[in-house]
Amino acid sequence: MEIPHFGIPPELAGRMSMAEQHEYLRTRLSRRRTLVTAGAVASGLLTGCSGSGSRSGQGGATASGSPSPSTSKAPGSLITPFGRHLAFGADPKTQMRISWQVPLAVRGPYVRVGLRPDDLGRKVDAELRALHTPELKGVRAAVEQYYPHAALDGLRPDTTYYYGVGHEGFDPASPRHRSTVTSFRTAPASPPERFVFTAFGDQGVGEEAALNDRTLLRREPAFHLHAGDICYADPTGKGKESDVFDASQWDRFLKQTEPVARSVPWMVTTGNHDMEAWYSPDGYGGQLARFSLPDSGFDARTAPGVYAFTYGNVGVIALDANDVSYEIPANFGYTEGRQTRWLDRKLGELRSSKDVDFIVVFFHHCAYSTSTHASDGGVRAEWLPLFARHEVDLVINGHNHVYERTDAIRGGEVGRPVPVGGTTDPRRDGIVYVTAGGGGKELYGFPDGVKESYEGNAADHEPVATFRWTTSRETKAESAQWSRVRYRGFSFLSVEAESGARPGLKVSALTSSGARIDHFEVRRGA
Repeated sequence: MEIPHFGIPPELAGRMSMAEQHEYLRTRLSRRRTLVTAGAVASGLLTGCSGSGSRSGQGGATASGSPSPSTSKAPGSLITPFGRHLAFGADPKTQMRISWQVPLAVRGPYVRVGLRPDDLGRKVDAELRALHTPELKGVRAAVEQYYPHAALDGLRPDTTYYYGVGHEGFDPASPRHRSTVTSFRTAPASPPERFVFTAFGDQGVGEEAALNDRTLLRREPAFHLHAGDICYADPTGKGKESDVFDASQWDRFLKQTEPVARSVPWMVTTGNHDMEAWYSPDGYGGQLARFSLPDSGFDARTAPGVYAFTYGNVGVIALDANDVSYEIPANFGYTEGRQTRWLDRKLGELRSSKDVDFIVVFFHHCAYSTSTHASDGGVRAEWLPLFARHEVDLVINGHNHVYERTDAIRGGEVGRPVPVGGTTDPRRDGIVYVTAGGGGKELYGFPDGVKESYEGNAADHEPVATFRWTTSRETKAESAQWSRVRYRGFSFLSVEAESGARPGLKVSALTSSGARIDHFEVRRGA
């Protein structure tokens, strides 16, 4: 079914940035009186955010003093929270962010937390963020969404905490609601002997997406990395036309994800399908309403998908590749180079830290892939020199809905072949790039005539005819000598980090049913 566009003629939208689309929509919708108030538009349709200041000129959350969302007339006892999802603060040892959704505006949202499920003695107030999506006549009614967020600081390292979320009239500590209490665990004070984290991108809502969640939960990950294109409320994601999308898809996504994200920090970054033009000039107003992510030295309220944290001996950096993408340029250059400069500094800090053995970077658009979207020349031009200079150990992408893994790449060429079961040293060989885009959305394929090649089904290694996106939004053909493993199926990445005398990353790719399709090791000094 073809989805109509949101009032921007295609010939015009193709020449517009996200900020220009937002201004066009704001003006047009104001004339049609389809928004609740002009003030809601001026604040990016985010109200009730009493956080850390305004995004001047960005149309996002306003500073304290903006109007609070009207509370529902329904008794709080009849309003049930759902969609709980965790994220680390800047320090995973002592900080956790708890977010959830309520179907109506509530009074006094909060989190109860304690060291036992029957003793939730600490109460932390939550901030309620409201998001309004306007009516589209003949397509859908207006959608109102409400997201409480609580910041838990001063936690003990390596400790299991129990928590429940509530509001006036709904107390998770009461016998009636005690079944809603769940738990999380903070990061240890010093690197553990081993821990596991998981990753994928391009999830959406559906049976395979939910199966991936259930299967990765069995790996008992310390955290999960979501490399963008989170729920596909916007089904096209071209970033050049403000497409009609179903905001209630986010409700379905958060319900689907809750069984894992309520206990496993769900660390997301921003894909092209996550830009939603009518909430803010950069398209990130929706993400700011729904997620609380680490504030780690970059402006989290300007670029919510850009942050860093350290867990054990692994430093993790999330990037927003919309900022550098040649393929989908709606937000190209929106940070005016600040993200790349921050990346250079942050990589330097992590590499010089005596506590960090490995650096893992994740973002959406692919640096190296042969599938439908292929490789983004903007990512390569802006970030790959920094990855090489600071000896990044592993790069994880989504965007292409397949699993594909490179050999170790140095200077744009194969630095060392890394077959299934192989070992590589980034200092000597270069960097392995993984496309983990089989999170649940409809699958892509590989170029005509190119065979899949994975554990138990290895094909002869041959170059793949593919392309990369150039600065003019044209494609340039290239021969991919580096494409080592290819699998067209739903899957996720599972990484076991080891510390001690011989630290390593044991990287495995698993299908949504748990079968292994790839594995290799990263060993510094191997």
